[in-house]
Amino acid sequence: MAAGPERPVAEAQPRDREQPPPENGFMPLEQTQAPRLLPHVDGSVLPSLGGFGKHQKQLVVLTWIPALFIGFSQFSDYFLLAQPKGTCVQPLVNGSNWTVGSSKLPVTATNGDIGKPVPYSGGMECECKEWKLELQTGLSQNVVTKWNLVCDSAWKVHIAKFSFLVGSIFGYLVMGVVADWFGRQPVLIVSVLFMLVFGLSVAFSFNVTMFSTLRFFEGFCLAGLTLSLYILRIELCLPGWRFSMTMVASFLMVGGQLVMPGVAALCRDWPDQDDWQVLQIMIICPFILMLPYVWIFPESLRWLLATQHYGCSKAMMLRLTACCVSPPELEHELHKKPKRTCIIKMTSTRNFWKNIVVLCVNSLTGYGIHHCFARSMMDPEAPVSAMFNADYYTMAGIAVATCLALCPAVAFMGRRGGLLTFMIITALASLLQLGLLNLIGKYSLRHDTVLRDTLNRKFSVAFSIIGMFSSHAVSTLSIFFCAEITPTVIRGGGLGLVLASAGFGMLTAPIMELHNQKGYFLHHMIFAACTLLCIICLLLLPEPRNQPLPESLVDGESYTRQPLLTHRPGEQHLLLTKPGDRDFYSRVHDTLCCGDSLNCPTPGHYYDWSDSFSPAGKILP
Repeated sequence: MAAGPERPVAEAQPRDREQPPPENGFMPLEQTQAPRLLPHVDGSVLPSLGGFGKHQKQLVVLTWIPALFIGFSQFSDYFLLAQPKGTCVQPLVNGSNWTVGSSKLPVTATNGDIGKPVPYSGGMECECKEWKLELQTGLSQNVVTKWNLVCDSAWKVHIAKFSFLVGSIFGYLVMGVVADWFGRQPVLIVSVLFMLVFGLSVAFSFNVTMFSTLRFFEGFCLAGLTLSLYILRIELCLPGWRFSMTMVASFLMVGGQLVMPGVAALCRDWPDQDDWQVLQIMIICPFILMLPYVWIFPESLRWLLATQHYGCSKAMMLRLTACCVSPPELEHELHKKPKRTCIIKMTSTRNFWKNIVVLCVNSLTGYGIHHCFARSMMDPEAPVSAMFNADYYTMAGIAVATCLALCPAVAFMGRRGGLLTFMIITALASLLQLGLLNLIGKYSLRHDTVLRDTLNRKFSVAFSIIGMFSSHAVSTLSIFFCAEITPTVIRGGGLGLVLASAGFGMLTAPIMELHNQKGYFLHHMIFAACTLLCIICLLLLPEPRNQPLPESLVDGESYTRQPLLTHRPGEQHLLLTKPGDRDFYSRVHDTLCCGDSLNCPTPGHYYDWSDSFSPAGKILP
């Protein structure tokens, strides 16, 4: 019996076959990257170098020390630009009805031996030639009293606050990209040097225009310093240490906020110097202690490996291990050139950019609505100077309570669960404050106005404290979340975007003050709606707890959301496939398509998978 024609042996599909067009307009990431043998820093490199050992702990401590000084600078506006209590010494016209402009100072007009309070009438110029201004913030003189920035000149105070925050926003955006391109250490050193230059120059400003301009550059440098320290701290730690080390730095920043009033009190009544100048110098001078960081603080090993600076990585590993032989994997990679990535590459991803947008909106909402709660907690009829103590110390106390509550909450619920919980609390506090108080006044206690106003005030304060607590937690956790899920090659740019969004949220405070608190209710309503949107979007985020930091864009893209509910081992899920099922069905698809000369890479051939199919189910040509 003659044997039939021998069937040709199947040929494997070529790997370089033409890829399908991008789906939904997204360009795929690089599929054929050069092989890298050192991509697993948390799983392989750091454990081989001793894990989170003595050297890493010393470097983390060095990142903690400037956190106290950063706290001084971030809250210096509360003293340098504090609103004073004003008394009209010389009226413009005797016997006239004096009015106060947008500053709403608690003014007392004196004309000879007769004194009477001046009525508030926003938007009108102050009919007074000479003011006696008194501060209640620990200083006897600041920028406002130095150049009489009251009444029709009060807008210059808000511009000064505005310039510092705008400088911080630009600093986060620019320095984040520079940190990804040139490294973390150059950004740290350059930020310290220029922080000393511009910070000390602020103390010798001769007018408010010069003061505001220099404060812009001071905020820019402070942003670069904060960003570089945050990244270095994250990249030094193994997964189990990242959050605790970050929270210690947060405690130190809050400590700087608490110590700041005492520092201001020490600067009071210095001879031959204005108080605010001495305070500014005392705030900036401690950064001189960071100058030795040029020699003692190395570049991030994680960034060096991620960007293929293998020569510098080899030298650092040899120094850490005190060994004359470098890892063999590293020796094979020394010929490669450094490879840098810009944050713009984020647009070529399909999942990662969505995570960054969600965290940016969360950060913006957290800091923006925090000011709404702070403003609601204060008596709207109280003068600005009288609001300082309650505002400042309440925020500091809430910040301490937030840091204490975040540690157990994140340990129990994880990053995503903790962020979702605090965002829900923020939304509830905001909606109850905006809606419940109106219901109390409309449907109950209609005749007892005194009791109604008392209850409204107590409920407003209670909801404001809860909202400030939860919104501060949302802001802090959003920034940390971003640092964990952003790949090392673009961690600076991604974290800079989220921090810049937080700056935009903080920027709403001076904008509202500049408009004399007009539109405040609408302002709060917009942020309350944003909290509801954030709650829905937070479900899209992955859970990075106990996960290694992503190093490349491919690693960041593989960070996807895990299901909220896990199935039991004995259950069968018909819609869920096993890990090997995808390859199995893809092979079936390739077998069927080979009958088509248009789609088959090798027409006329077929795949003989007799070991994978039963004889009855074998696919014949």
